[in-house]
Amino acid sequence: MQIEPIMCQGLSFRYGDHEVLSDISFTVNRGDYVGLVGPNGSGKSTLIRIILGLLRPLTGRVMVFGADPSERKLRDRLGYLPQKMASFNPHFPSSVREIVSLGLISGRRFPKSLGRDDHIAIDKALDLMNISGISRSLIGDLSGGQQQRVFLARALVNGPELLVLDEPTTALDPETRQNFFTLLAELNRTGKVTVVLVTHDIGSIGKYASRLLYIDKSVVFYGGFDEFCLSGDMGKFFGESSQHLICHRHE
Repeated sequence: MQIEPIMCQGLSFRYGDHEVLSDISFTVNRGDYVGLVGPNGSGKSTLIRIILGLLRPLTGRVMVFGADPSERKLRDRLGYLPQKMASFNPHFPSSVREIVSLGLISGRRFPKSLGRDDHIAIDKALDLMNISGISRSLIGDLSGGQQQRVFLARALVNGPELLVLDEPTTALDPETRQNFFTLLAELNRTGKVTVVLVTHDIGSIGKYASRLLYIDKSVVFYGGFDEFCLSGDMGKFFGESSQHLICHRHE
């Protein structure tokens, strides 16, 4: 029996008296590329933190590859890319290669040394992101697009089966953002990496993702873009014009 990357059943969560998530249920299948969207305050980042095991739901459960998301054994199967500007000091004096290596050693117990296989994995991740030529450059000297390639290489260096990204393109210009989305789609297609991408860019995600998860504290819609396009409920919710712009099935 195949164990799916993510299974959520009846999740709810509160910050004090403020309900953030209510009865969230969905399954992410292997090979899916899910665009997770919703308005500000809809609970997207909270849901991601629960999936990553950083928060415990008030009710319900989440399983990642059939296990509790807090289990250490999942670290080699999961890659995570947070919002860059929220977690990165551009003056941090580390090279591209050093940043990428953190994806291998950050979860290890001491001594946190790198072996031959680690260096091979780092070289492979650098090549995959086409940043081998700048591996000795300081991270703070790079453009926003180059930095995001570095952080994505860090998330991919351990060969994850599931890649979770929380608003990774917020600080990028439109052209760099589109290139980043295209790169993720290629990883999903050719590398067979399951992707969950949190984004505000609902107008573009239909070009790249295979499924749409729209939440506003609860699940408003979860399914493929063809299904979204044909949904009368979604036509009423978004308006027919916006619905078809989102689905990208009429270009």
